[in-house]
Amino acid sequence: VISRRALLALLSCLPLAARAQTMTPVGTFDWRYLADTVMGGVSDGQARTDGGAVRLTGTVSTANNGGFIQVRTDLPDGVPDGATALRLRVRGNGERYFIHLRTRATRLPWQYYQAGFETSGDWQDVTLPLSDFRPSGGMLPRQITPARIRSLGLVAYGRDHEADVSLAALGWVT
Repeated sequence: VISRRALLALLSCLPLAARAQTMTPVGTFDWRYLADTVMGGVSDGQARTDGGAVRLTGTVSTANNGGFIQVRTDLPDGVPDGATALRLRVRGNGERYFIHLRTRATRLPWQYYQAGFETSGDWQDVTLPLSDFRPSGGMLPRQITPARIRSLGLVAYGRDHEADVSLAALGWVT
């Protein structure tokens, strides 16, 4: 039997990823699909809830200045104070995908903070430190401020490919 004090001491030695808050299933979030067609692109896809996960599928095309499909949700509860990373439970078709975070500073439709992750056919947990998110342009602050995050997008982006990625849960490392 381990004492509470010993357990807390042990937990304080674990890496940040091990101290993530409980991950929240995403099936109850209000997701909306977006594509580059809003700007004249020709990418085509769909998003649907599949077994409690949100699944994004389609064809990403860079023709006609396009190159993305995405599914986005607002984060009505915001992000916990002291958050340092985002945790995701994902699977996909072996392609690289991205998370786009929007904040109060991302006022224009093409502004976001981006970090990428690799997928496989098996469910896996991925940790994306907030320090790894890069602004989409020079008009945004270089570092993302957790308290200012207002939405999250799961994105197939930047190159011609077939997209198939699912997100089952997310959480924040504090």
